[in-house]
Amino acid sequence: MPAARRLGAALAGWPGLRRFWIGLLAVLAIGAGVLQALGPPPGPANSATAQRTPAESLPSQPGPSAAKPSSQPTQLQAAQQTSRPPPVGRTTPGPVADPDPSLLEADPGDPNRKLPRVSADGRAPMAAYAAGFDPTSVRPRVGMLIAGIGMSETDSLAAIKTLPGGVTLALSPYGGNLEHLLAAARLNEHEYLVSVPMEPNGYPVNDPDDRRALMTSLPSSENLTRLNWVLSRLTGYVGVTDAFGQMHGDRLAGVPDQFSPVLEDVAHRGLLFVDARPGQPALPYAWSRSVDVVIDTDPMDARLLDQRLNQLTQSALDKGSALGLVQVPRPVTLARIAAWTTTLAAKGLALAPVSALVLRPAKQEAEK
Repeated sequence: MPAARRLGAALAGWPGLRRFWIGLLAVLAIGAGVLQALGPPPGPANSATAQRTPAESLPSQPGPSAAKPSSQPTQLQAAQQTSRPPPVGRTTPGPVADPDPSLLEADPGDPNRKLPRVSADGRAPMAAYAAGFDPTSVRPRVGMLIAGIGMSETDSLAAIKTLPGGVTLALSPYGGNLEHLLAAARLNEHEYLVSVPMEPNGYPVNDPDDRRALMTSLPSSENLTRLNWVLSRLTGYVGVTDAFGQMHGDRLAGVPDQFSPVLEDVAHRGLLFVDARPGQPALPYAWSRSVDVVIDTDPMDARLLDQRLNQLTQSALDKGSALGLVQVPRPVTLARIAAWTTTLAAKGLALAPVSALVLRPAKQEAEK
């Protein structure tokens, strides 16, 4: 009790209150120092994971310092170096896209001309300008390529307006009023190719116009210059073909040293290739497809046309896919094809554009 009375006396009045707060602050300071020396209490072993926010749990994104340099391969080039397919074709319905300036570049030989290219963000013309097709369909696919578009405006417009959008067109680089035909083709949901004249069997009797055609007598550099001229004649196409009237470029295509640089250039530009020589295997470098049946070979009448269309139908049912070729869009041929397309669904077939029928490049296939 005497100790308690002495403590009470010490704390009495203002001097005592001051002594109380000084003592309390001293005790708190001593306690804080002890806690700091001991450190935080140990938590559970997985506490860092348990306390992460959802954003912290996601893989970190590269910052500006991790950005890839512009010299990295494009999406298409990367896909061609691996087993992943590039974005061939289009899955959404509707009109074909108008030409995109980002998919064009100046011709080195003539800056006033434009050539197709893969865009900076990896989009390829063979996808950007493709006709819509549902890739989930399990039905066998059958396609039709109508060449010679542009040589007769009347027959060309008939093909564009009377045939369904799944039919692919091939335009002659020598055609007239091409912009009008191309706009109509896109609006009617047709994808299209450009026909490249190449030296055929039987030259010079069969002459594809040796002033512009790719010829076996020329060096590859000159053939590539001629190819650039053809490619610059129109825009908005998914690929090229050697179907040029009744000539199919057999002689040049049969010389690998001449044909390979053409295919490499086609692939570099993000284009596909349709080989008009029936029954050919997949080509190297470019995504490609050869035709299975030429529909309008001579002799030609409605009965024979129907027989060849039936042959094409059976080939698609047997193999899972098939492609027909019409060399010239004559009225009788267009009429028989229009009727044939109306029978495909009942036969269990899906009409497919060329972009839904192409095969992986042969060199890519061998590396899988």
